[in-house]
Amino acid sequence: MTPLLLRRHKPFLAFWLARVCTASAFQIMTVAIGWHIYQLTGDVFDLGLVGLVEFLPRVLFMLHTGHVADRYDRRRVAALCQIAQASVALILVVASALNGVTRELIFAMAFLLGSARAFEMPSTQALLPNIVPAALFPRAVAASASAMQAATIAAPAFGGLLFALGELWVYAPTALLYVVACALSLSLPARAEPLKQNRASWQSLLAGIHFIRSRRDVFGAISLDMFAVLLGGATALLPVFAKDILLTGPWGLGLLRSAPAVGALLMSFWLARFPIERKVGPVMLASVALFGVTTIAFGLSTSFWFSLAVLVVLGAADMVSMVIRGAFVQLETPDEMRGRVSAVNGLFIGASNQLGEFESGATAAWLGTVPAVVLGGIGTLVVSGLWIKLFPTLAKRDHMHQPPAD
Repeated sequence: MTPLLLRRHKPFLAFWLARVCTASAFQIMTVAIGWHIYQLTGDVFDLGLVGLVEFLPRVLFMLHTGHVADRYDRRRVAALCQIAQASVALILVVASALNGVTRELIFAMAFLLGSARAFEMPSTQALLPNIVPAALFPRAVAASASAMQAATIAAPAFGGLLFALGELWVYAPTALLYVVACALSLSLPARAEPLKQNRASWQSLLAGIHFIRSRRDVFGAISLDMFAVLLGGATALLPVFAKDILLTGPWGLGLLRSAPAVGALLMSFWLARFPIERKVGPVMLASVALFGVTTIAFGLSTSFWFSLAVLVVLGAADMVSMVIRGAFVQLETPDEMRGRVSAVNGLFIGASNQLGEFESGATAAWLGTVPAVVLGGIGTLVVSGLWIKLFPTLAKRDHMHQPPAD
């Protein structure tokens, strides 16, 4: 099946569109919540706390989210989570109309949003291998990733413009997008093989962790992404750069958040057409190193347009690592365990994103915004070099499908 036929594959198209809707809604919410709380408090530490609050449910519910994805209909789990996120948006609509949005309410909504996403992510990730043939899975991963990036390009800028008009205008569209995603998720075909309704036990709940630990290359790739983005991620500080360093407003914040997605989208199109089939380990490590270099460049920049260009390259580098990791983690995992493995993977991703936002906010509060970003980029470079020593088989990994080393 060529990429053209993949786009004509109706179940995959529905899956892709659902990802576009959820990614758009989440990006709009992220821009709105970040700008809203910084507008309320003016405290960069609160920006980090929002990321921490969104991340906590991944830790609290990690063992359960994966088991739910493997025990119940993944389509319905994803749909319920999307409705829950729509409810969060509606609560913020009502609170904005009543002029009742407070710091505490934003934190509460961030926790509910993070809880819904914690259950949605493993179910959604585990759906894709059931929709497309295994031979096309690397292309499908890249194409699926392009859904998030396509949404991330337009949605943050759109969210920033809507926020400039008022809070009511920014939260209401997200609820509609989540409802559309829910309908698309429910339209996906059921699994060919029925789910095994095993009773929940500590052994089954911990199976995802044990599986990842038994696959050293998989563990290395997931942990590489976590530590690299944990140290190098600066997205939580974008409101500070937009307002205080680059001297722009909400519209500029939206463009800054969109810039990494531009590079990621272009790279995802390339990878969907020309998937990486050789030297996947060296390519992934090189892309992480480039992520660190561009993070340093962004931290030192005082030019809005140069910052946008650097973030485009940063997003492209991150996409290469994400596609390689996502493809062989799913391909090496049995279908009956994909939910639990995806839940553990989701914890690592959450740690690199939401927990990374907390780290960035805390470091910026202690050292200053620019030093925090520059030191984070240096840390990413150190991690990429260290992982070559710690995971030599990953560093030399050639093929996506080669058996894991004993």
